[in-house]
Amino acid sequence: MSRLKASTLDGDLQLVFGIPVLELYEMAAGSDASTALARALELRSFLALIEEQVARVRDYVQAEMDPDRDMGELSADKLRLDAHWLEAALDARDGYRTALRELLCTVPPPDQQARSVHTARVRATEALPSSASPAPQRAGAGRARRP
Repeated sequence: MSRLKASTLDGDLQLVFGIPVLELYEMAAGSDASTALARALELRSFLALIEEQVARVRDYVQAEMDPDRDMGELSADKLRLDAHWLEAALDARDGYRTALRELLCTVPPPDQQARSVHTARVRATEALPSSASPAPQRAGAGRARRP
């Protein structure tokens, strides 16, 4: 399962959320888990899976190019196919890394994550300053059509 496989961004996840990746999966299983955490772990799982695929293609190509292998077994067509396979895997890896990094940039630091929900609630109920005047009664209303 991809949660047991390491990914290249596990350190970033631990830094942003403040706990190891396996504990993040446990936290995400709870009912109060944030949407950002759930999405980050989903992207992380895809990243771990595609990084395994990249390693598999790399190992396959290296085995095909082993210096001890019979040169009569080499095939340019097979190598072209492997190159396309590797390119697709690397493109996917880069996409998942970018998406996960961008998501992690939006997550508040660990010491502010617990407070951010409470702060948002307080701000939503604050009164407007007395200098703010209410909008006119018909503000934004369209003109009435004349018969």
